[in-house]
Order: sequence, then structure tokens, then C-alpha cells
Amino acid sequence: MMMNMNNQFQDETPKAEQEKPVKQPSALSSWLNSLTTMGLGESLIKLSTNIFSVITIVAVIIWARTYYAQAQTNVDGQNQAQSPQGSDVVNIESAPVISVAISDGISRSAQIHTNIPSRPRNEISTYVVQQGDTVFGIAEKFGLEPQTILWGNYNVLLDNPHSLQPGQELKILPVDGVYWEWLGGISFGSWAEFYGVTAKDIIEYPLNHIDASTITDFDNANIPVGTWLIIPNGKRDFVSWSAPLGVTRENPASARVLGAGACEPVSGGAVGYGAFVYPANNHTLSGFDFSPEANHSGLDFAGNTGEAVYASDAGVIVYAGWNDYGYGNMIMIDHGNGFQTLYAHLSALNVGCGQSVGQGEVIGAIGSTGRSSGSHLHFEIMAGTKVNPWSYLPPP
Repeated sequence: MMMNMNNQFQDETPKAEQEKPVKQPSALSSWLNSLTTMGLGESLIKLSTNIFSVITIVAVIIWARTYYAQAQTNVDGQNQAQSPQGSDVVNIESAPVISVAISDGISRSAQIHTNIPSRPRNEISTYVVQQGDTVFGIAEKFGLEPQTILWGNYNVLLDNPHSLQPGQELKILPVDGVYWEWLGGISFGSWAEFYGVTAKDIIEYPLNHIDASTITDFDNANIPVGTWLIIPNGKRDFVSWSAPLGVTRENPASARVLGAGACEPVSGGAVGYGAFVYPANNHTLSGFDFSPEANHSGLDFAGNTGEAVYASDAGVIVYAGWNDYGYGNMIMIDHGNGFQTLYAHLSALNVGCGQSVGQGEVIGAIGSTGRSSGSHLHFEIMAGTKVNPWSYLPPP
């Protein structure tokens, strides 16, 4: 009976197993197994990770944009509800569009400083001359013409730009023009006409502080004598401080009024070529150019004290010595052909009256004598009038 039961059990077990269905692998599993067998499993994992990351980032961006768009809509709705009726509302869409052109090239850093134009000056100011200042530089600093600096400070500069010295106090006018004292003796209208303006121009200029309503006749205005007045856009002739013209070898004594360097008449002597060379080794200027408007009739060549000064052309010495009108130690050469040359502020003189010199010969040394703001050579060419030396000298 035991044997029959065992046989029955053995017969039933295989039958149950045969009746159980066998699960077949899916196509995805088979494909993954194939890739793994080919050694691509690790690459597949990395690819899947990257794809998942991209999908996640995109989803976050979409969600964030949706969220903030809704928040902005709510804020705009609240602001519109809170705005009082009739208030101005700025339409951003209607604002002008500023296009910015972007081009290839070297980028520039932003300027952290902004040049703000100075406001118009409404009073006479005072400026203390510094070392290295020139009339031209001061004028440029205050937006004025150089002659205005001279015309506003005659008592200090005497119309001579070389009179400028460190420490001097200059009056700086608020406009181009003249600053002068009314001394009476003539009609006020005639006085104004002398400066090229009208009496009305002076009286009605606000900074002169004259009550025009109290004056019935501008041309005969009763302005207190001794009143200093700004003459806006006024002009005047300069007081001459330079050497006289026509100092020739035949009549050099015409320069006797200038100082002890005047010579006696000379007969004969060297005659120039009519062409000029530079009188100094340095052909650059020290700050003063030829400018009749600023009463400067020559060139100031830069140089150190003791450097050589050369005769610009051949001729005869007609002045050699001290000059009382600001030139300091000075030499004049008459070239015998209608030209004269002048060399001023010298520290030494190597020639004397009546001496003939050749073109390029050393005649003295650069200095800073007389009215001079520093070591340099003041050089002039004259031919019946003072001419621009740049028109006769070779290119620098």
C-alpha cells in the first residue's frame, strides 16, 4: 500500500509541473540582455541618466515660468485695483525701444567719471598763478581769450604775457572783455565807444550792479569816478612793451630809449641771405606762440639756461645789452636786407655793438632775464612790421 502511495505521489508531481505555464522574457528584457552581452550596459545607463536629467530640468523651467507668470498677473491685478482712478499709468509697451549695437572688437571699460560742464561764472574770481602757468593756459582753463587775461589785469601784467610770475593774483572775468576804471573827464558814451561797445552795454551788464532805471541818459551817465567796470566784449589796443621797428645799422640809436644796450651807427658789415635758421637747438615752444591778439609778437623756444643762441641770419649787431621793457638781456641783428631779428631774456651775450656775425654763429646763451616766467629764448623777426617767424623758418 505504501508503494502505491509513493507511486501516486511521483505520478502527480510531474503532472503539476507540466501543467504550470512557462513565463517568456519580454522583448525589452531580451534587448537589454543583448546590449549587456555586447558590453553596452554601462553606456546605456549613462545615457538614460542624462536623458532623465534633461527632462527634469525642462520640467522645472516650465513650472517656474508658469508660477511666476501667474504671480505677476496677480500683482498687476492688485496694483490696477489699488491705483486711483485717473492716475497716470505708464505703458511699458509704448516706451521707446533703445537698440544697442553690438560689434566685434576691443571692448572698453565703463567711464566712472563724467565731465560736467562748469556753470557760467557770475562774478569776478581770483586766480593765483602757479609755476608753469602761461597766459594762454590760464585763458583756456577758464574758457576765455588770452587777451582777456591781459585786459583784466593791466596793473599786474602791463599787457606783457612774460610778466606772469608764480604767486600773482589775477582777476578772472566772467566773460571776454576789458576790466577798467572809469576816471571821468569825457562822456561815458565816448568812453564806451573807445572799447568798441555802447554805454548801454556796460550799464545794463548785470555784474556791474548799476541800476539802469535811475539813469535817463546812458551816454552821459553819472557813474561815480573810480568805479571799476566790466566791459563785456570790449577791446582795446595793447600798451606797447616790445622793441621798436626800423632799428638798422645806419640808425641803431632809435633803440636808445629801450635801455643801455643801444648802439651807435655802423657802416658796412655782413648782409644776410634772406633765409633763416633756428636760433636754438630746441625747436619746440615753451608755451608762448606768435599771437598778436595776446600782444606776443614772437616765438618762445624752450631751452635751459646756458644753452647756445645762434644768429638766425648773417648781419650786424645793432643792440646788445640790457632792455628796460621786459626783454632783459637782448640782442638785435640788422641783416641789411630789410630784416631784423631779436633775441631776448639771455643769460649771456657773446657779441657787442657793431660786430658782424655769420648765419648760425653763437651770439649768446638762453636765460630768464627781464620779465620771464622761466628759462627760454624769445625770438622775433621784423620786416617793417613784426612778422610770424613760422613763415620764415624751415619746418621743425
